[in-house]
Amino acid sequence: MNKTIRRASVFCLLLVLALLGRATWVQAYQARALADDDHNRRKTIAQYAQPLGDIIVAGSPVTGSKRTEGSDLAYKRTYRQGDLYAAVTGYSSQAYGSTQLEGIHSQVLDGTDDRLKSPVGALTGKRAAPGDVVTTIDPDVQKAASDALGDDKGAAVAIDPRSGQILGMVSSPSYDPSGISGTNDGDTWQKLLADPDKPLVNRALRQPLAPGSTFKLVVASAALENGLYDSVDEPTRSPSPYTLPGTSTVLRNESASAPCENASLRVALQYSCNNVFGKVAADLGQDKVRAMAERFGFNTEKLDVPVRASKSVYPTDMDKPQTALSGIGQFEVTATPLQMAMVSAALANGGELAAPHMVSKVTDGDGGTLEDFADGDTRRIVSADTAKQLRSAMVTVVEQGTGTNARIDGAEVGGKTGTAENGVGNSNTPYAWFTSYAKAGGQEVAVAVVVEDSGASASEVSGNGLAAPIARKTMEAALRR
Repeated sequence: MNKTIRRASVFCLLLVLALLGRATWVQAYQARALADDDHNRRKTIAQYAQPLGDIIVAGSPVTGSKRTEGSDLAYKRTYRQGDLYAAVTGYSSQAYGSTQLEGIHSQVLDGTDDRLKSPVGALTGKRAAPGDVVTTIDPDVQKAASDALGDDKGAAVAIDPRSGQILGMVSSPSYDPSGISGTNDGDTWQKLLADPDKPLVNRALRQPLAPGSTFKLVVASAALENGLYDSVDEPTRSPSPYTLPGTSTVLRNESASAPCENASLRVALQYSCNNVFGKVAADLGQDKVRAMAERFGFNTEKLDVPVRASKSVYPTDMDKPQTALSGIGQFEVTATPLQMAMVSAALANGGELAAPHMVSKVTDGDGGTLEDFADGDTRRIVSADTAKQLRSAMVTVVEQGTGTNARIDGAEVGGKTGTAENGVGNSNTPYAWFTSYAKAGGQEVAVAVVVEDSGASASEVSGNGLAAPIARKTMEAALRR
C-alpha cells in the first residue's frame, strides 16, 4: 500500500472512531439532558400523551384532563373552579410550561417520575400511570377568603398554627388556568401578561410589600426577648411625638389623641403607636430587631411550601433614623402575606413555628404514598411567656383597639392592623394589612391579609376597615372545620 492510500485510510479510520465516540457520548451521557430539554418537542408530546394525574383538595380533584383533536398532544389540562384555586395549582400549559404545584410535581403528574415505575417498567421504559398531589387546602376556607377579597387587589393566607398546614391561599385578581392550557391560547396569554393588575402573580407568596404596623409584633417580640421590657404592661418611656434620632423629623401617630406617650407595649399595639415602636427599634438596634425578624422567617432565601415564596426582607446597614422607621414596618422592610401569617401562627402556637406547607403527600397511580410531608415540624421562635403576653395584647387590639372588625362571637381572636405607606411620600394608595389568629372549639387558625387596592380613597384605607373583615370571614370558616 503506498503512503498516500495508507494516510487516507488512517484518516478515515479516525473519522469513523470520532463518529462512534460522539454517538456513544450522546447516547450514554447526553440522552437524559436532550430528552429533558424544554425545546424537545418529543418531551411535550410524551408529557401530554395520557391524562395527567390530579391535584387533590379535600379528597376531590380540582384538575382534570381533556382529549384534544387535531393535535399531536393527545390531552390537555383542565381545571375545576380554576379561578378559585389558581394560587394553589398554578398552571400546566402545552405552550407556556408549568408553574407552582403543577411545575414542582410535574413528573409525578405526567407519569415520568422514576418512583412511579415498576421493575418491569424500569427495564422496558414503559410509561407509568401518573400520580396525584394531595393538598392541605380546605375548600371552605379557600372559598371564604376568595369571596371576602372579592374584586379587591390583594391576598390572604390561612395556616393551622399547630401543624403548619396551609388551609387557604388566595390571590386577587385571579385567572382560570384552563384558558391557557392549550396551544392556541396566545390571545388569552398576552392579555394576562399585559394586565396591569398582574393576575399571574401569586400575591400570597410572590409579592412582598411594606407590612406597616403588622411588623410591630416582631419588634414587640424582640423587646420582650431581649429584656428591654419585662412585660407588655410596663411603661416604655416613649415621648409622643417621637423625633427620629439625630434628625428633626417627627414620627407622629395616626391619632393625635391616642394615649401613646410612655404607653406600654399592650397599649402601643392597641392604638398602633408609631412613637413607641420607632423608639423601641432604635433602642434595640437593627441587629437585635433583624435577629428576631429572621427567626420568624425574614431574609430566608429558600422558603418552600413547596412553592418557593419570595424573600421577606429586614434590611441591613441602616442608620438610627432608618432603624426607627423599620420598627413600624416602613423604610425597606417588606413581607409577603405568608410571612405575616407565620408571625401570628408562631405566637398562637406558644412561640413555636410549625413549618408551613400546602401538600400533605404525593401518591402513585394506585394511591400509595411516594412522599409524605409530616405536620408539626416546629422550631422555637420566642419563649412561651413572650408568646402568651403578645397573644393577650393582640386580643386587646381586637376587643378594644384598632382591630375590632375581626371579632368573632365565642372565639378568642387576636390581631394587629397595618396601613403601610406606598410610593414616594405615600403618593399611592396605602396597603391595608391584618394579621391575626383565632381559637374556638378545638380549632385554631392564623390568617394574614393584604389589600393593595380596593378602589377606596387613600383617606379611607385602614387595616381594620379593609383587611380585618376579610380575615374574620376566613377565620370563621376555619373554625367551623
